[in-house]
Amino acid sequence: MSRITARASARPARLVIADDHDLARAGLRSILQGEPGLEIVAEAADGRSALATCRRLQPDLVLLDLRMPDLDGLAVARALRRHCPRTRIIMVTMYENPEYVREAVRAGVSGYVLKYSTQQEVVGAVRSALAGNSIASAAMVEILEQGLPRVAASDWPRERLTPREHEVLRLLSRGLTNKDIAEALSISRSTVKIHVEHIIAKLEVADRTEAAVRAAEYGLLQTAAVTLPGSATT
Repeated sequence: MSRITARASARPARLVIADDHDLARAGLRSILQGEPGLEIVAEAADGRSALATCRRLQPDLVLLDLRMPDLDGLAVARALRRHCPRTRIIMVTMYENPEYVREAVRAGVSGYVLKYSTQQEVVGAVRSALAGNSIASAAMVEILEQGLPRVAASDWPRERLTPREHEVLRLLSRGLTNKDIAEALSISRSTVKIHVEHIIAKLEVADRTEAAVRAAEYGLLQTAAVTLPGSATT
């Protein structure tokens, strides 16, 4: 039984919403309230309150605004990684800045959702994060592709991505789950899982979200013909 299945059978996933704007909190609340298996247990209007609330309640997930008084979302995310290591973090923001996205990934967030995202996108991001996935939304990847500087070829990993790994990378960078990727490429989920593990290892990153950031830095999402330099394709 998976972690998410075991928890769901015992109790709903406990969520905290942290945003300094009443309307933003109300919007997220209206989207998530009543969703099966989800329970909003607290809200916070500034960074220090968000951190204190999460330390006290140890929620399963926090939706965290990037810009808040006292402590910004990035500072809260870094502190949560130390004090609430089991709490998944989704950054919710209106700032379409690639540096914010990259810093959020470095801070250990599971996903980065823009405030104009649809209800389906927000709920999907929450459920994916609770299932243990790192989220790379299409909007996030578009921001990264447009704004991050390309790294020098000398800084790229030595191993080359295979054509299939490149296909998988492009799809996971658009926020698709392993199941979605398997269906899109007509391969098994176990095969997708192996490809994702190889991609993470070759790009020298920790998870799917960081892989999307690194792929954008390398320009790997521009065209299916681009691969990493190195050994021959297999």
